[in-house]
Amino acid sequence: MTQQTLAIEKAALSPASAQSSPTKRERAAQIRKSFQRPKFWVMGFGWCLAACAGAANVIAFKSWNLYASHVTGSTSAMAFRLEGYHQGEFGSESFREAFFLVFSFLVGAYTCGLLIDKNQVHFGGKSFYGLALLMNSTLLILAAFIPGRLLPACLVASACGLQNAMCTSHFGAIVRTTHVTGTVTDIGSTLGRISMIYLRKGCRRSQLDHIERAEVGVDARKLAVLFGLWSFYFMGGLIGIYEENLMPGPRALLVPAFFTGSLGLFYMAFRQLLKEHFKKLEKDRFEADLKEAQEAIAHMGSRLHSLESGNNDGLVVELDEEMGHMIEALHEVEADFDNLCRQHSRDSKDPVRRNTV
Repeated sequence: MTQQTLAIEKAALSPASAQSSPTKRERAAQIRKSFQRPKFWVMGFGWCLAACAGAANVIAFKSWNLYASHVTGSTSAMAFRLEGYHQGEFGSESFREAFFLVFSFLVGAYTCGLLIDKNQVHFGGKSFYGLALLMNSTLLILAAFIPGRLLPACLVASACGLQNAMCTSHFGAIVRTTHVTGTVTDIGSTLGRISMIYLRKGCRRSQLDHIERAEVGVDARKLAVLFGLWSFYFMGGLIGIYEENLMPGPRALLVPAFFTGSLGLFYMAFRQLLKEHFKKLEKDRFEADLKEAQEAIAHMGSRLHSLESGNNDGLVVELDEEMGHMIEALHEVEADFDNLCRQHSRDSKDPVRRNTV
């Protein structure tokens, strides 16, 4: 190894040349912090609710020729009916149906806001997820047995509004479980961002810098949530069609009602056990991330030792990659630690409700 090579590598690692690198790493850390690793039980919770909503919406259309969760379509229908009024073709019945469907969805979402005071899923605490799920189930059961057309459809719309408001945000990604327009929009724009990053670098991941890798990682985790929602909504629609064929009419709504009601009863009965279980999972994940961070630091130390001993072929690039991995691991530890602290803070502020359903 020549003295010139050593001088070049020392210059690359000197504080003066590294002034821009920490800035990029800080920006990458902020990007990663905008979206934490999805929790599997939260994703499963949202996906199952999306399947129930897909089934309920299809059953409502087949039973009453009305889409319960299509607020966009109902709002457009109101505009069409008002336009027809000026042409002498005003259909008061159609306008009334569209208006009450939108209003019912709004009432359901409003009710959820009264029961759940956070727009981000957090099991435990003061949020009445169990009661919200039971109310959702009750609305679907009433819609299955109440005669008529508009009233039962409005009950399904209220159930959709209530459910949709239960999980509006998931660690930086907007989550809707009763319609998929926004979900497909987010999937398309996220895929476009990832594709553009790779196209700029000739489709070579090794050419990505810290910020680009952070952006790709965050978008990939968002896609896992969003594509799962769309897939389960689609599968729920298929299930709803077959349910309605087996149980003609709105009685097929009893299937999603049974699922949401069972989930609500289970949550209310085992709320404290679930809370302790989730706390344990958070603790285990914190310990795993801490161990990963320790291993990354130890690996970084061995790389630096190799640099000092003279084995420096391509080591500067590897050190840069190891530094990025170490910072990401430490960020995960920080996020998990913050979650544990927030959970402890909620428990200390709410000692009475902590032991009640």
